[in-house]
Amino acid sequence: MVETRHQTRLLTLLRDEGPMSRVELGERLELPRARVGAEVTRLGEVGLIETAGPSASRGGRRSTLVRLAGDLRVLAVDVGATSVGLAVTDASCEVLAHAVEDCDVRQGPHPVLRRVAELAAKVREEAPGRLVAAGIGLPGPVSFAEGMAVAPPIMPGWDRFNVRDHLGGLWGCPVAVDNDVNAMALGERHAGVARSTDDLMFVKIGTGIGCGIVLGGKVYRGVAGTAGDIGHIRLDDYGPTCACGEVGCLEAYFGGAALARDGLALARSGRSAHLAEVAADGGAVTARDVGRAAAAGDFGAVNLIRDGGRRLGQVIASLVCFINPGMVVIGGGVAQLGHQLLAEVRSAVYRRSLPLATGNLPIVLSELGETAGVIGAAWSATDRAFTLSS
Repeated sequence: MVETRHQTRLLTLLRDEGPMSRVELGERLELPRARVGAEVTRLGEVGLIETAGPSASRGGRRSTLVRLAGDLRVLAVDVGATSVGLAVTDASCEVLAHAVEDCDVRQGPHPVLRRVAELAAKVREEAPGRLVAAGIGLPGPVSFAEGMAVAPPIMPGWDRFNVRDHLGGLWGCPVAVDNDVNAMALGERHAGVARSTDDLMFVKIGTGIGCGIVLGGKVYRGVAGTAGDIGHIRLDDYGPTCACGEVGCLEAYFGGAALARDGLALARSGRSAHLAEVAADGGAVTARDVGRAAAAGDFGAVNLIRDGGRRLGQVIASLVCFINPGMVVIGGGVAQLGHQLLAEVRSAVYRRSLPLATGNLPIVLSELGETAGVIGAAWSATDRAFTLSS
């Protein structure tokens, strides 16, 4: 589809900044007018760009704007531990249609991806067009180069299942596969509260805990793709057992599953009247129930959030000292606990990190919520589609 590196740069620029004239493209790409004209003509012939009316006058004859073709579509998938979100975007990663539903990732790749395909068909009906790329985020360690999860702790049956080839064969387009937190970090960086922040950390607190690291405007994945797996940083050699099989991990203290476990213990012990009522009605307690109890002023639930936020803040403080980011964004389902959680995290980070690192460091809640993952997945997908094939 893309034939030259100049075409890659041109398409990426139009995605990031919107319609431009040929003159503006030449200035931004530092290319002669004839070369820009040739690349624009070729991309127009293959249906990737189109004209968009006259540009603003700069004196003399007005130029014609060019933009990414309006019928281009991208499928973006955000698979979580207990849900799946799917969006159709245009080539600029603007969400045109979006749906979320419950889905247990432990069912394995075939049932989950079958449901993804069914949901994709439904959502595409709301935003028809020409599919050019797809992206998917998965809740576990991902080999970005191979397009598959590798030994994911909470995803039985997914180890080395080639998600990229499976979905590529199904949809007939390039597919980018990444860790879900990396996708969320990209989404916030390009369309959320961290817009245009080149160095940031996105911390997701869901069933598990992970961190997407953006350095110089690009996701840092590490050598094998496991950078940012902070949920398995050990806090205590004698702590609770984690899903990874080790003990004392951050995730075992403050992931969604840990909050549900500790909330149920509060209910059974009688230390939380609110959660005792929840457990009596349904026999179980969720992290969301703990959040509701805390919002209602339940002392035991408030203490759970404070203790978890303090532990999370300790880990983030260490990362802030090491990476020195320009912003820390907190998202994921448990982040809906809101400002009680945020206050504890901020307190721990500002207390434990160097003043120079935290003097101008915003620590904020995600602006995009449940669309962060799909927007980031769409961004990865267009990066792959607009890159010259080797």
